[in-house]
Amino acid sequence: MGVRRGRLDSSLFHMLVLVCALSQVLFVGLVTGQTAQLSVDASSQNGRTIPDKMFGIFFEELNHAGAGGLWAELVSNRVQVTGFEAGGINTPSNIDPWLIIGDESNIIVETDRSSCFASNPIALRMEVLCGATGTNACPSGGVGIYNPGYWGMNIEKTKVYKVSMYIRSSDSVDLAVSLTSSDGLQNLATHTITAEKGDFAGWTKVEFDLQSSERNTNSRLQLTTTKNGIIWFDQVSVMPSDTYMGHGFRKDLATMLANLKPRFLKFPGGNYVMGNYLLNAFRWSETIGPWEERPGHFNDVWNYWTDDGLGFFEFLQLAEDLDACPVWVINDGASLNEQIPSATIAAFVKDVVDGIEFARGDPKTTWGSVRAAMGHPEPFPLYYISVGNQECSKPYYKEKYVKFYSAIKASYPDIKIISSCDISSISAVNPADLYDVHVYTSSGDMFSKTRMFDSTPRSGPKAFVSEYAVTGNDAGRGTLVAALAEAAFLIGLERNSDVVEMASCAPLFVNDNDRGFSPDAIVFNSWQHYGCPNYWMLHFFKDSSGATLHPLTIQVSNYDQLAASALTWQNSNDGNTYLKIKVVNFGNKAVNLNIAVAGLENGIQEFGSIKTVLTSGWLRDENSFQQPDKVVPAASPITNAGEQMGVIVDPYSLTSFDLLLDTNTDKYPLLESSFHSSM
Repeated sequence: MGVRRGRLDSSLFHMLVLVCALSQVLFVGLVTGQTAQLSVDASSQNGRTIPDKMFGIFFEELNHAGAGGLWAELVSNRVQVTGFEAGGINTPSNIDPWLIIGDESNIIVETDRSSCFASNPIALRMEVLCGATGTNACPSGGVGIYNPGYWGMNIEKTKVYKVSMYIRSSDSVDLAVSLTSSDGLQNLATHTITAEKGDFAGWTKVEFDLQSSERNTNSRLQLTTTKNGIIWFDQVSVMPSDTYMGHGFRKDLATMLANLKPRFLKFPGGNYVMGNYLLNAFRWSETIGPWEERPGHFNDVWNYWTDDGLGFFEFLQLAEDLDACPVWVINDGASLNEQIPSATIAAFVKDVVDGIEFARGDPKTTWGSVRAAMGHPEPFPLYYISVGNQECSKPYYKEKYVKFYSAIKASYPDIKIISSCDISSISAVNPADLYDVHVYTSSGDMFSKTRMFDSTPRSGPKAFVSEYAVTGNDAGRGTLVAALAEAAFLIGLERNSDVVEMASCAPLFVNDNDRGFSPDAIVFNSWQHYGCPNYWMLHFFKDSSGATLHPLTIQVSNYDQLAASALTWQNSNDGNTYLKIKVVNFGNKAVNLNIAVAGLENGIQEFGSIKTVLTSGWLRDENSFQQPDKVVPAASPITNAGEQMGVIVDPYSLTSFDLLLDTNTDKYPLLESSFHSSM
């Protein structure tokens, strides 16, 4: 579309001037400052310990968060999918996203049910019609198939990739397995598989390493030959050799999770647990054991195939690697469109008890032995079970819930059970240790919910706020204003941590190529990643779990845009103790804040205290691949640290004052390990 150029109309000019002026007021906050008094009672007798698992993370398989994301497998359609099962038993010709190198005159590719794996019966049959020489010679480079991965494979220079596949052929084999650029013109690494006639007459697993000579962020795996004959392929896999903790997780993404210091990991969903139909629900027992034998399933809620390489065992392993407590969300016999009546729920109940045995059972037990055979003889510390997903209003839920509750408690009385019903529905006949709360709302309403639990009865089951997020127009793809509103909400949870035991945001991950739900905390593609403002906001709370919360008061006139908390926490790296004061300014006025701290047993050191601020020039500023650091915390020394101190709190900001207490007088490490350097 063309753009007409000419003189700017005077009325339009004045309008633009007005808009710019308003922008300065509304977004930059150049308005008259506000004065406020913040008083903290830091005495030990009035402090209260925040639950030690207060803040954690919630992983759901949506937005290709696992398949093509946190799970480091590079091949799309490897087993269930590259066991060529992605099409399911009714569409065995589907090899998507595998594509052919060559044409119908020299190669025929189809699938059949000849795999050696009963749970993954589909294999790929490649018939090569051309040869190495003669009138029907194959094209230069050969013919074959290639896999582009999940929107391109990120292949790094000198990095080693572990390749495995199953091959069957009655003919002799001369097969080149290569990592190349997306067009096949740049060769990054090649391994040649050769075999005499009859060597691969039965299914044979072939494993080898490929080391790349160059880097290409949009690569593919290709299998090519110039030899006439028929070859079957199954279970084709390419994994980086340097995954997080050696357990198959993409290192950069898992590190971002570790940097949050999560105290629990809730998994695997969400609606993903339920499925639109029970046929496609997450079934834990079908996601364990050798990956070749996992059938995978169609994620019909979010519309993509999952090979279940990231299965029940891997979720438990990830929790262990993050030093987080696993929280398993179970399927209670319901999908989004179906549910099993209470009278026939026994098989589902037994399945859950078996799943707990898999996680916690002695290696000599039926399911504990399966876990041990997978390389983890020690039990996983599974102490939280969430029954269903937002299902309290569904018929049969309460009746079924009691059956799950009774069976789990009978075998594992130390497990805490989380109900989908709110506190008003929980009673002696419908008991629960915790109840699940989901909060999705606008930024303004989220800020107001800082007092959501102020009037909650102080006895009875505790709240688990397992999903919260700012949504709507001002959420964008992860904005500053959304992060600030969520920070104020979390400050309210800290203040009410006598009735709120755990909290996690949602969703956690999004592959930029499949934005099924926005906003999200972490955005990635095959080779890049960045944290949204709310990801960086979570860093302000990563030391809250197990810390001591102190009462405080804020005195301010005609300005209700502040939320604050104060707690003491100990830095595990060096043993230093800090008084952390967090302040959210959700308004457009800078605040001259006078802080008064009383009751400290030890004073505040003159040096070593740090101020950290999360803010930006516009409320809807977002991070991106082009500007990943546009909205990130900035740390600086506090030069006037003391029990009485005056500070300025920027408009539209989250500020943390970490005041170093007089315990160790020669260590000032906090600034060196600032938020941003932890990436």
